[in-house]
Amino acid sequence: MKLLSYKIKGNPGPARMGFMHEEKIVDLQETWRRWQRAGNKDNEADAADRLFPADPVQFYAVGQSVIEQAKDVQAYAKTNDVKDITFSRDETNLATPVPSPSKIICVGKNYAAHAAEMDSNVPDHPVLFAKFANALIGPDDLIEKPGFVRKLDYEAELTAVIGKQASHIKRENALDYIAGYTIGNDISARDLQKRTPQWLQGKTMDRATPIGPWVVTADEVGSPGHLAISSYVNGEKRQAATTEQLIFDIPFLIEFISSLITLKPGDLIMTGTPDGVGMGMEPPQFLNDGDTITVEINNIGRMENRVAELNN
Repeated sequence: MKLLSYKIKGNPGPARMGFMHEEKIVDLQETWRRWQRAGNKDNEADAADRLFPADPVQFYAVGQSVIEQAKDVQAYAKTNDVKDITFSRDETNLATPVPSPSKIICVGKNYAAHAAEMDSNVPDHPVLFAKFANALIGPDDLIEKPGFVRKLDYEAELTAVIGKQASHIKRENALDYIAGYTIGNDISARDLQKRTPQWLQGKTMDRATPIGPWVVTADEVGSPGHLAISSYVNGEKRQAATTEQLIFDIPFLIEFISSLITLKPGDLIMTGTPDGVGMGMEPPQFLNDGDTITVEINNIGRMENRVAELNN
C-alpha cells in the first residue's frame, strides 16, 4: 500500500492522509469512515479524528494499528464507489509523507564505495547524525538553496519509517518494527558540513531534504536488503547501487539505534547513500539553481525535485 500526504491545489487547508488507488489519490480517513459505517460502526465513524486521524503527524503517531487498518480501507475502496473523494495528480500536491517525526536519524558512510570517494575509511560502527523536521519537504516541493551555499550535494537514500515503539530490539525481530519505506534525498551543503568536525549545520537546512513520494508498507516492499537505488541530475545518472551493499543493514541499524535511543512511531531512519555524489566526482559537480534531482528505488517509486536558490 502507498500511503501519502496530499493537499488539493488552491486549498489552504492542512495536508491530509491519502493512498494511491488506480494511479489516483483517495482520501484515507473519509474512506475509513465509510468502511466503518458499512459495518454498522457509526460510533467509530463519528470518532474518526481520534481513532483514525487525517492529519499525517497524528496518523503515524498512533502507530502500526492504523496502518494495518489502512490496508483494509484500501480493500474496501476496490469494491465500493469512492469517486467523490478521489483526485488526480493534477488536482493535488503531494506533501511530505511523514511531516514531523520526533526523530530523523541518518547514517553516514554506509556504503564502502561512498566512504572511499569521500576519502574516508569504512567505519567500524554506524556513523549517526540527525536532521530536524524543518529540513523536510515533499516530492512536489523545491529544494531551497541558500545563496551563501556553494557546494550543495545530493544523496539518494532508502528511508525506513518506524511503525511502533522500539527499544533494545534484536536484529532478528527488527523488521517487525518498520511500518514502511520511502525515498530520501539527504541534500548536503558540503562547504558547511566540512568546516567543522560536526556535520549538523550542513545537513539540516530549512526545506532542503525531500522525502517521498509516499510510504510503501513493508509487506509490499519485501526485503529491504535487495533494492536497486539510483539518482540522476538533469537526466544524467549519478548513483547506481543496491541495498545489498549496505555496510550496516537495516536490521542491524534498528538493533544498534534502539539500544541507544527509543524509536517512536513515525521516526525516520535514512540509511546512507551509495557512491556517485557530486563531491566525489572529478572535478566535483555541485547543484545549482534550476537543477533537477531524481531518485528511484525499486518497489517504492520515483521522486523528482528542483533546486531553487534563495536571494540571501
